Amino acid sequence: MDRFESMSAFVAVVEAGGFSAAARRLAMPLATVSRKVSELEDLLRVQLLTRTTRKVALTDIGRYHFETCRRLLEELDEAERLATGEYGAPRGDLIVTAPLLFGRLYLAPIVTEFLAAYAEVDVQLRLADRIVNLGEEGVDIALRVGHLPDSNLKAVKLGVIRQVVCASPDYLARNGIPERLADLSLHNSITCTSLEALREWTFRTRREMIRVPVRSRLSVSTAEAAADAAVAGLGITRLLCYQVSAPISDGRLRLLLRDYEPEPLPVHLVYQTERRLAGKLTSFIDFVVPRMKRKMVFNP
Repeated sequence: MDRFESMSAFVAVVEAGGFSAAARRLAMPLATVSRKVSELEDLLRVQLLTRTTRKVALTDIGRYHFETCRRLLEELDEAERLATGEYGAPRGDLIVTAPLLFGRLYLAPIVTEFLAAYAEVDVQLRLADRIVNLGEEGVDIALRVGHLPDSNLKAVKLGVIRQVVCASPDYLARNGIPERLADLSLHNSITCTSLEALREWTFRTRREMIRVPVRSRLSVSTAEAAADAAVAGLGITRLLCYQVSAPISDGRLRLLLRDYEPEPLPVHLVYQTERRLAGKLTSFIDFVVPRMKRKMVFNP
């Protein structure tokens, strides 16, 4: 029995919330993870976890042993990082995730600059429009758009992004300009399923939030497709400001109903808290934050 591997498997099961998630996190067969936890229980002659078909839960002794194992593993990890110099000169692999379009337009160019400045760091930039579990998927740092749920992640705010309503000058010339929220029901709408419901949009007034019914002539799964359809004159769309910054800047789209925009969405870098951050992560944060804050000034 490898006690270190068994402790690592046990901690991963607890942190990931189950054996399957732990197996994905460790890149290890599910049966192997289960066996290693059982071996640890056999060694200690106690039951650490209660297992049901739906979930696992710590026993009282398991809760105590989990904290002990996690602390020992963290100390061992820190000792290895010190020995390899990871806390000193930035080096090693760094895994970063961000929303697809935002990451391509704004973060990827900064990552390219970072790599030019830090020759001993390699970056995996994973762009996807989903919330990534940093611990389960081995991600070092994530860029997230929207309000953050309560968690033990450290967050650095970069700025805010507005939700804007827009349409092409050609469409507005043919169908008129909506001056009030109620006017939207008279227009064709292009909805993006990744942002909100297909049948109504939410706005704010000085006193309250208002849900406005819309008629979706076209529903698409990406912001790029919604923006293209709006530029083509199909109807009115509602997107995040960076997703339509180019066509608004060059006049292909026109902003509408600005007095009713909801509260802007915050943008953060989030990463797991550690007593001591690796040099590659500290350098990445210090490099990205000021540059991203300058880019976040887009405000069409």
